[in-house]
Amino acid sequence: MTLVCDSSVVLAALNRRDPAHARCANLLRAGAVTTLPAPVVVEVDWVSRSRGSTRATDTLLASICDGSVIVVDLDGEDYRRVLILQQEYADLPLEFVDAAVIAVAERLEQTRVATLDHRHFGVVRPRHVDAFELVP
Repeated sequence: MTLVCDSSVVLAALNRRDPAHARCANLLRAGAVTTLPAPVVVEVDWVSRSRGSTRATDTLLASICDGSVIVVDLDGEDYRRVLILQQEYADLPLEFVDAAVIAVAERLEQTRVATLDHRHFGVVRPRHVDAFELVP
């Protein structure tokens, strides 16, 4: 089973002081293949460095290198879908990384998305199901 993850879950799992740390860390250890759209890696790095930490990025990169986290690059159709989603949900506004997570989840036909951002992900209607199951 694959679990497509948003940055919020990864950041919380990597930060023991985050109120959602235990829930997110347990989710990522629960056995599904942790799958990150490539833009999530960049966002995790940017957010963690803006908070004064490089350790989160180092830990994430080590997990990518050892194969416990899979990174999925966006393809041409994903970029088209991101554009459509950003236009369709411009009133949210839906940001690029969130739209990329949705596009990859759709392409991989996943019904669950790991995110703490229910505001955005709870509103968007994916192509392949009525709504995503948002975890944790």
